[in-house]
Amino acid sequence: MLSNGTDKRNAVVSWTGGKDGCLSCYKAMNDGYRITHLLHFTNQKKTGSHELNPALIRAQAQALGLPLLQRDFHSYEEEFKKAALELRAQGERIDAAVFGHIETHKALVDRICNDLDIDLILPLWKQNSEKIVNEIIEAGFEVILVSVRDGFLGKEWLGRRIDDKFIADLKKANSTVDACGENGEFHTFVADGPIFKKKIKITRSDPVFKDGYWFLNITDFALVDK
Repeated sequence: MLSNGTDKRNAVVSWTGGKDGCLSCYKAMNDGYRITHLLHFTNQKKTGSHELNPALIRAQAQALGLPLLQRDFHSYEEEFKKAALELRAQGERIDAAVFGHIETHKALVDRICNDLDIDLILPLWKQNSEKIVNEIIEAGFEVILVSVRDGFLGKEWLGRRIDDKFIADLKKANSTVDACGENGEFHTFVADGPIFKKKIKITRSDPVFKDGYWFLNITDFALVDK
């Protein structure tokens, strides 16, 4: 483990606004990495099941006190590499990239990091989903569900916080749903946590159904002091 500030290595984080990337960022920080930027990419080819209002992502970055790069993409791989190379061209040193993947996309992120000649950090890779959820709760992150896949969970789960009863309630609702939503059953948004300098308070939201998913359409929110 890296020992002090002068030894810290710089890392960028692939950021969606959800729990897995946020927990991975937190764990990388605890392992001594200095997070220089959050990289957030929006797929222009389709409406993703976990893509949030870009203003919410900007609010998260502000709450965390970290620089944010937001980009549209047709190829995630190419856009990620392009963003990293642009940061380097601006004089930023990038030693590693952090991803929140648990079971998927290993070949993709391996390729990205190999091409950029940086370290790949996958803090949650192949970890047990219930263990990850419990770690999120114990660390003190405030996480809510912002989309659920119809047929797996109902719209009443929108806005539900991941708390001590979450796993038990999930099993009662549908025992086939992975505790982390790893099969696309749900997606999340992090509003607060130990690495947040401010908290995001959601003041208005409405359920919307689209493309087989219920979404929490968050229309009003504010950054508040902790």
